[in-house]
Amino acid sequence: MTTHAPQAAQSVTLPASLDEAVAALAAMPAAVPVAGGTDLMAAVNSGLLRPAALVGLGRISEIRGWQYQDGHALLGAGLTHARMGRPDFAALIPALAAAARAAGPPQIRNAGTLGGNIVTAAHTGDALPVLAALEATLVIAGPGGSRREIPVSHLLAGREMLSPGELIGFVRVPLLHAPQVFLKATGRTGPGRATASVALVLDPARRGVRCAVGAVAPMPLRPLEAERWVASLIDWDGDRGLAPEALAAFGEYVAAACVPDPAPAADGSEAAPLSPAVLHLRRTVAALARRALGRALTS
Repeated sequence: MTTHAPQAAQSVTLPASLDEAVAALAAMPAAVPVAGGTDLMAAVNSGLLRPAALVGLGRISEIRGWQYQDGHALLGAGLTHARMGRPDFAALIPALAAAARAAGPPQIRNAGTLGGNIVTAAHTGDALPVLAALEATLVIAGPGGSRREIPVSHLLAGREMLSPGELIGFVRVPLLHAPQVFLKATGRTGPGRATASVALVLDPARRGVRCAVGAVAPMPLRPLEAERWVASLIDWDGDRGLAPEALAAFGEYVAAACVPDPAPAADGSEAAPLSPAVLHLRRTVAALARRALGRALTS
């Protein structure tokens, strides 16, 4: 489990159902749930975490697939990135499949799970901006077979938290059957952690554009004014095309909202200019947002 064997977890429980896992966590408040373990074991090996017990979720088949339900896809929290990256899933939710394929090298994609990406809530989590743009909701399993639902954005923002003994069982995602795009920039060639990412979804039924920017803040950011502005320019009954100038303006609008100028000083003097690193980040976000919208409109 770890290079620090004497301090490893004292017990491991392997429940066969979601309700059994919840019961195990309720019986052992100090236990930590583990699915793929890609983030958990990194924390253990770096000395940041010493769990007294583990509740393994790998044998719970009900959270490792998906089903259709009232115009939504009900995704099991145990879905791996590798599984979400396959063509059949990509036909269902293209942006989430693209994020899963970009999640890292094969060993990470084969082990890491959708639920783990959400619970860890790392600001670089690739699935998070997609789920924010899709306005997904979480189905939380609790003691006694209870279930409750919360928007994924509420959990990521810390507005609602998991109570002791609760687990994310499923992620409910609307099936829009409309263009959606995920793009990511990294600091190196090949798989790596995002320096910025953009998920963009068109919603023709509501004549809306939904955009979420990841990795630039502790949680994905929704530039709502930019969304409304560009949606008003799109000819939803026609070819949905936009002039290059409008695409560029949308990118700049998103970037300015998500990587803002510093606030003026308390004494009224001008704020310090943006550093070269922040300017580069703003240009990166602008480019990703512009390209994402352009690809979605031509899909």
